[in-house]
Amino acid sequence: MRRPVAAELSIDHSEAMRITRIGGPTALVEHQGWRILTDPTFDPPGRRYTFGWGTSSRKTAGPAVALEDIGPVDVVLLSHDHHADNLDDLGRATLATATFVVTTEPGARRLKGSNTRGLATGATTTLELPGRPALRVTATPCRHGPRFSRPIAGKVIGFALAVGDAQQTALWMTGDSVLYGELREVAKALDVDTALVHLGSVQFGFTGPLRYSMTATEAVELLGLLNPRVAVPVHYEGWSHFRETEAHSRAALDGSPVVDRVRWLVPGVPAEV
Repeated sequence: MRRPVAAELSIDHSEAMRITRIGGPTALVEHQGWRILTDPTFDPPGRRYTFGWGTSSRKTAGPAVALEDIGPVDVVLLSHDHHADNLDDLGRATLATATFVVTTEPGARRLKGSNTRGLATGATTTLELPGRPALRVTATPCRHGPRFSRPIAGKVIGFALAVGDAQQTALWMTGDSVLYGELREVAKALDVDTALVHLGSVQFGFTGPLRYSMTATEAVELLGLLNPRVAVPVHYEGWSHFRETEAHSRAALDGSPVVDRVRWLVPGVPAEV
């Protein structure tokens, strides 16, 4: 019988980073005492969610770790609050119990949590808790769709995290974004240890060939610019609006020049990266 995941994922103050991929964009990251949850989604599969402007998606897979097994969360990194594949109903339950929630400025206004900080792109906030180094969180640019799609897709950000006085970015979460100029510039500028890369090539019948997230081929280009020590693909499965399957993404990345940087995690299994 498996032990509860919360027990498996006990706080580790060593330098190693431990990541548990939960499903969709959701991962539990543990590093130097911090327990960080990204884009929490814990609803069961089967339901169709409306994203607005005639778009919708059905959740096809549930989380690999149940919400009640996650344990305490210090920080929720929420790239955006207005799409259910990044924050679903059960995922919202994590926001009130986390010590900090960091998200977009309009997201913070909508959520209205006393523990919530909204960041503009490029802005930084410092999180502090007793017994662990300070965590600097910087909002990085995202474009969740083609040019001029902001009125439809809404505001989205990624996150670059640095610990203590370190200059290196310990973790970069790209957020839901296509590959475009600003993202390329960030990839060239950052010195990143571990990257969480959102994939999936999202499309909707209503908007035809327009894409709203990165393809695996774009991820190859991005990682070539970024040159992280390790890259963990996320957010490529579990929803009907993804147009690139896991098999396609694996083939594209595993057959690329950045293959030695890519780490595919088994859902629900904590892994040191």
